[in-house]
Amino acid sequence: MSDLVGHESAWREFRAALASPRMHHAWMLTGLKGLGKGQFARAAAAELVAEPGIPQPPAEAHPDILIPEHPPENKDEAKKREDGGEYRRKRAIPIEEIRTLIQRLHTRPTLGSRRAVIIDPADDLERNAANALLKALEEPPAGTYFLLVTHRPGRLLPTIRSRCRVLRFNPLDHAAMERILRQSAPQAEAAARAAAIAAAEGSPGAALDFVDQDLGRLHQVMLRLIAEGDEHFALRGELAEEIGTRPDRERQQAAVDLARAVVAAELGRGDARRNQAVIQVHGDLVRLSGQLPTYNFDPALVVMEIGALLASLAMPREAA
Repeated sequence: MSDLVGHESAWREFRAALASPRMHHAWMLTGLKGLGKGQFARAAAAELVAEPGIPQPPAEAHPDILIPEHPPENKDEAKKREDGGEYRRKRAIPIEEIRTLIQRLHTRPTLGSRRAVIIDPADDLERNAANALLKALEEPPAGTYFLLVTHRPGRLLPTIRSRCRVLRFNPLDHAAMERILRQSAPQAEAAARAAAIAAAEGSPGAALDFVDQDLGRLHQVMLRLIAEGDEHFALRGELAEEIGTRPDRERQQAAVDLARAVVAAELGRGDARRNQAVIQVHGDLVRLSGQLPTYNFDPALVVMEIGALLASLAMPREAA
């Protein structure tokens, strides 16, 4: 997807700073997960180190753009992550990686006068690695600039946050999301795009993941559950068909996320009593999302819970 889609204000702020004689040396790129902050950081770093008349390699291969790596996970960790266990994220960036990085910062840049460091995600630093990075932020070598990417800024050391200029990334509007999906997933049908946009809550990365799940028909069933109710369980049967009969944590999580978005869209469409019911159902879906592992990946239990919650919202409307 284009780095510019939906983030024009972030580009304006960064480029204005880049053109000034006193460019801040450390930036924290923060906002919802999946907004493209990492892509922005790489594109911004490329602009930062560019020199007129000198060909520039891509960010990942540029000698003056340094990106500390996560250590590879072992087979047991990978298996646990695939099964939805405790290793659901990459291993933390170790202090050895940051020490190596700092050593390189005390050498001259290769192609120009500037060097960029991208920490993505910055909240994946080990504690002692974060402390080592802090020292570099306190006394940055001349011509060195840091881009810290995170959707959980609260996990960074307060002393690191205090040394960064914050560049905020906001959820994208419907038009920007539609444009991204048309560009990056041209094969997706309109219904699948609509469902993905609803479930993603302004995150293009999440929307592209949801497109792969093809949630179009699931979206329609959920809307009917709220509009019609499900007195004879027929719609819950359709819901089960769309979620699937085999344990699939990713599919079930997508279904819960979509249900939350569908319910959130109902807020304000009725009286105070109905709004209170909508808030209650949304809270129950949030709880369900956090408890999915306890369902042992049983689609029937997840369907029953989602279906009952959505159908309950039809009752006040019919009784009104």
